[in-house]
Amino acid sequence: MTNRYWRIARRPEGIDFASALELVDAPLTPLGEGEIRIHNTHLSMDAGTRLWLTAREDGYQPPLPVGAPMSGLVLGEVIESRAAGFAVGDLVRAFGQWSDVSTVDAVMSGALVLDPTVTDRRAWFGPLGMNGWTALWGVEQTGAAQPGERVLVSAAAGATGILAVQIAKLLGCEAWGIAGGAAKCAYLTDELGIAGAVDYKAADVGAQLDSAGGFDVYFDNVGGALLDQVLTRMNHYGRVAVCGLLADYTSGARTAPREFDQVLMRRLRIEGFFSPDFMHEGPALTQRLRAWHEAGDLIMPYDVTTGLENTLTAYAKLFTGGNIGKVIVELPQ
Repeated sequence: MTNRYWRIARRPEGIDFASALELVDAPLTPLGEGEIRIHNTHLSMDAGTRLWLTAREDGYQPPLPVGAPMSGLVLGEVIESRAAGFAVGDLVRAFGQWSDVSTVDAVMSGALVLDPTVTDRRAWFGPLGMNGWTALWGVEQTGAAQPGERVLVSAAAGATGILAVQIAKLLGCEAWGIAGGAAKCAYLTDELGIAGAVDYKAADVGAQLDSAGGFDVYFDNVGGALLDQVLTRMNHYGRVAVCGLLADYTSGARTAPREFDQVLMRRLRIEGFFSPDFMHEGPALTQRLRAWHEAGDLIMPYDVTTGLENTLTAYAKLFTGGNIGKVIVELPQ
């Protein structure tokens, strides 16, 4: 049996993924002890994986080698197993390959057996998945948001940001979001009902931020020059929870705040966080997120691209602002 997968042929420049990744065929090899084989039905597109395509050795994990399959979160059914606790037919989520079939070590890939009764399985990527875990942890734990505080989220129309603003609101905070374009900002305020939205593509971002009156928590998915704008508008003793650095991923630059002195002047706390650090809290986080989701209080729009061959088109949306909500590639089931 052969398997199609996206292979890293070279390091990409910017968002020119078509010149760097190629769709190839290869035979499936026999499973090793502890491995499972997953028929992928959905692939999760996540901006942080762009770092894996660079040569940087100082990231939160080593870069993927040239010649290797592209990796990411996958969702699907187990079709073969040599791992205890995983049976053929189980619905699972794991760090697999951008492919028709993923072959993974069940432990090292973080494979989880999922509840198949969830009406829309895509929720296991969104509200009930890593995006949901990250949003809840970042707002409540890293950001230490308290009821009545004002919480600002960048990339607020993306998969994690769109959940973070809703969670901030659910926790009794005044939620604000930063997004690109009038349509995204309108979705945040009109559909999600948050207090306000800042359009970073419009004129005078500073004046838009000033209209809020100061922020206690900044959930930062972007970094870059936008961070400087926010640092000067943080309330004293505010917290900055650094979730991502979208401004850096394709530019080759690194965030270097010019307004860093505001950390001292305003007694701010800045802390980065990364999902493997709280993976052990997954069941408890999922329980809370599922209650909100099933009550209709935590929603996720999905941007779905069909077909493995169209994966790079979906991936590029993360870096061009072409999506609202979670970007997913759907494969034949």
